[in-house]
Amino acid sequence: MPGDGTGKPAGEREYGFPAPLWRALARHRPPGAGAATRGWRSPVRGPWLTAVHGALLLVALPLVFLTGLLDHLAYGPRFGQAFPPDVGWLRLPQVDWPTRPSWLFRVTQGLHVTLGIMLVPVVLAKLWSVIPKLFDWPPARSVAQVLERLSLLLLVGGILFEIATGLLNIQYAYLFGFDFYTAHYFGAWVFIAALVAHVSLKLPRMLSALRSRRPADEARTGTAATRPEPPDPDGLVAPEPGPATVSRRGAVALVGGGALLLGALTVGQSLDGPLRRTALLLPRGQDPGSGPNGFPVNRTAAAAGISDADTGAGWRLTLRGGGREVTVDRAALHAMAQHTARLPIACVEGWSTRQTWTGVRLRDLAALVGVPDPASAHVRSLERAGLFNQAVLQANQVLDGDSLLALRVNGADLSVDHGYPARVIVPALPGVHCTKWVAAIDFRTDG
Repeated sequence: MPGDGTGKPAGEREYGFPAPLWRALARHRPPGAGAATRGWRSPVRGPWLTAVHGALLLVALPLVFLTGLLDHLAYGPRFGQAFPPDVGWLRLPQVDWPTRPSWLFRVTQGLHVTLGIMLVPVVLAKLWSVIPKLFDWPPARSVAQVLERLSLLLLVGGILFEIATGLLNIQYAYLFGFDFYTAHYFGAWVFIAALVAHVSLKLPRMLSALRSRRPADEARTGTAATRPEPPDPDGLVAPEPGPATVSRRGAVALVGGGALLLGALTVGQSLDGPLRRTALLLPRGQDPGSGPNGFPVNRTAAAAGISDADTGAGWRLTLRGGGREVTVDRAALHAMAQHTARLPIACVEGWSTRQTWTGVRLRDLAALVGVPDPASAHVRSLERAGLFNQAVLQANQVLDGDSLLALRVNGADLSVDHGYPARVIVPALPGVHCTKWVAAIDFRTDG
């Protein structure tokens, strides 16, 4: 076999080792593989547009991942109440989730959901830009390319899995057949590992592609003047390009406009006011009703199996701690010092709201049973089943001056759907741990 100046035969340089395997694969092309490759004829497809989409994802996807990890921390994994409870060596540092700023969880969860939805068009555009590579034959020409393809498989599979399960979860469409929290958590780690591997392989080419064309020039180039890029080593440029039906400027604008539209149809669920009615992509509370209790409800009393008898005149709250037990009713709670705080409540599905709550400080209830400095508090609900019928609060969450056993909201008694006779409200705490229909609180000194 003739050489090519590299010291290796031409076939060896192209296919790597073992070259006979790749040459044998090349001779046995599947029917239609070549036609499928030639069928993608858009002249805008190429390294530059692929790199633009890749750069956007490289900035935004780690932010989605990071906010997801922060939300996992907010659930209190140290108490075994974050899901999944056992993540092995993927366990995050054991830190106390702060209560300040009070809107912290509202922002992290809202950003996680809203940005994740906005990135869907960018992900699809990135896949469109590289889809001809799926029909390459042989699928790899070296062991290194095999490893690259495997990382790409995990990357693409991971992001599509995270998007699909995330969208179904925020729509309350539990069609998985597996635990969403566990799958989403481990899936995120698989994806981010594949992303790191892919970026380490492709970052130089991405930067080179971004430098190959000036954005200002592309912004002035219309459809009629759009030409294919020169052939590239990755084979992204169409081998037989057709006439342009859209410019690169138009392609970027289409993807960006789609992302902004999805953001506009999502962000209202993280805001109070008229924009809530525009949040068509999230299922809770475009029109939650009017009056003091007119804000979204994640789980109604009926769905939780709470009856009138549970919340009627016979309801009592049991407080335990320091070897003491105290039982109080609503009248006794109303007789205690009342505190009012304007605090947000936010849900993992992405919606949040800020309301004015009135009730008894949790630290006053702890002092009532002789535990002025509790290490934690275990709150139990009247709800008899479900993942979130109880919650453990950290010391800082119990002792914060705005942490309440709320009896009223916006100047009126809580409705039964919002947790009557009493519910927990803690700054920056996930909504599912702001336990409704509270039956008992154990203040602990041992953490």
